[in-house]
Order: sequence, then C-alpha cells, then structure tokens
Amino acid sequence: MKKIIALVLTAFTALSQINAKTVAFQTENYTGTISYNDSAKPGEAVFARMNLKISRTAKKKNSPEPEAVLQLFREDKKIDSAKFYFLNSRARRQNTPDMLSAIPLSLWSNGGGDHSLKIIFSTGIAEDTAKEVILPFTLETVEWNKETLDLDERNSGIKQNMSPERLEQIEKLNAILGTVNPQNVYSLKPFIMPVNTTRQTAYCGDRRIYAYTNGKSSTSLHYGNDYGVPEGTEVSACSDGKVVLAEFRISTGWSVVIEHLPGLYSLYYHMSALNVKEGDSVRQGEEIGLSGATGLATGPHLHWEIRLNMAAVQPEFFMHNFTFQPE
Repeated sequence: MKKIIALVLTAFTALSQINAKTVAFQTENYTGTISYNDSAKPGEAVFARMNLKISRTAKKKNSPEPEAVLQLFREDKKIDSAKFYFLNSRARRQNTPDMLSAIPLSLWSNGGGDHSLKIIFSTGIAEDTAKEVILPFTLETVEWNKETLDLDERNSGIKQNMSPERLEQIEKLNAILGTVNPQNVYSLKPFIMPVNTTRQTAYCGDRRIYAYTNGKSSTSLHYGNDYGVPEGTEVSACSDGKVVLAEFRISTGWSVVIEHLPGLYSLYYHMSALNVKEGDSVRQGEEIGLSGATGLATGPHLHWEIRLNMAAVQPEFFMHNFTFQPE
C-alpha cells in the first residue's frame, strides 16, 4: 500500500468555527483535499471530508467508484473506523466525488495519549493502487461532572424495570441507532437548539449515581443535555431529517428520533405531546412536540441527545460547521 504523504502540497490551512484543517494533494490523474478537525475532546467526534477531482481521461466508463475509510489510532492500535459516504451522487458521476466520514470519541475516556488518523482510499482508476494519508490528531483531556440522583418510588421502578416490554423498546432503539444508510444525506448545515433556553440542568457525559428507594444504586453516564423548560414548551428539530421513531417509551416517555446523516441521529425525550410520526420529513426549526416530564424524569425538561454510529456525542459539537461546508 503506497502512502501519499509526500504528495501533500498545501499543508494545514485553518477553517473557521471548528478547530479544523485542510490538506491538499495531487497526482498526474487526480487532485484532492481532505478537511478534518485535528483535535477534539472525549464525547465529541472527528469528521473528515474528502473532495477528489479525477481526470476524465484517467477513469474509464465502467471503472469502480472511489472508496475511502477513516481510521483512528492510539499509538499503533486501531481503535475505531468508519467508511466514507458520498454527499452528492451527481458529482460522483462527474468524477468529482465529495465524501464524508466521522468517528465518535468515547464519553468513557478522559482523553490524552498519542493519537493519529489514517485515511485509506482508492480512486477507481485502473491500475491505481490504494493510497493512505496519515493525519495528526490530538485527543484533549477533560474532567467530567459527577452527580447523585435520589429517585422516588416511581422513578426507581422505571430505572429498575426489566420487563420484556422495556427490553424490546431498548432493542428497537439500538437497532435504529446502529443503522447506517449511506444514501440518507438530509442536511450538512450546523444544528440549532431544539428549545429556546440557556438553562441547562444536566450535561452529556455526566457521571451519575442513581440512588433507589430500596437502598440500592447504579452508576451510568448521561448521554445527552437536559434543558430545564416548563411543560408544554415547543420542541423543534435541530436540523433537516427524517423521523425514524415517534412513540411512548417506558424510560424516556414520549420520544422522537430523527435521522440527519448516515449514522447520525438526534433524540428528544420526556415530551408531553408529539406533532410528528414515524416516516415524516422535518425541516430545521420545525416543531416536533412539546416538552414534558414523561418517563424517568424528576421534573419538566427536554433531554436532547445526539448519536453517531450508536455512540453519544455532545450536541454542542454539531452547532458548528462540522461538515466543513464552504462559506
């Protein structure tokens, strides 16, 4: 496998809003750029966008499509990977593929360590072997909030509920969040807040101890942000997408899940009413329901969660230009 580090022409050019860089490279048959964020914290993500311009004379009519994969390494050990998907099918046919990939950075980590990224790609040009680019990447350190929640009898019962119905709901949600539809690109723009408030009562990544009324307890992570809003507050879609779940769940009450990009979903929990149903297309800012205190909730609020390739990612990360859209 041939590396193309020596072909980099434009080293690292900063992009606005998010801590991101662009690398450019060129060969006789194609040119390309890779834009990516070269640092992040646990609970965030690394996104990489690759643009190729392939010579029409180099690629034959029936040549295979370009392919690429993003890999994350700690020292010499690969710890995660994700395939690139096409953002524009028409550009792909015109030999100018525009591709995106993303890897979530675990909420369970405290950061630090020696990390790097590798992108392996093939252009589909006959006799052109796969190439790889090594990119520097820094996983910053972080200190997490810790809290203990004293649950009343109702919430203790919900948290410890192991009924077949609740287990089926968990299995259904996990199946949805584990689905990556490469063709489902609904929006590339930054997310917006789902409620109009700055009052936040819990944060994504909080280390939690749940204290039950029977004297027992359990520990877990909080996978989203909680916003302290009165019951009946309008809840809006954070971005364009498709509703893939809209129903009542034992633990999360009235809940909505929206697909935005392949493997990228937003989740809205504990609502008092829903305005959408499964299969609906929604636009950014469109009302999807009203906040409440259904399911496991100690008071009225909205739980807003983002999942990328099943892993929870801090919502704030997506309120910037995370897809590196040209301004």
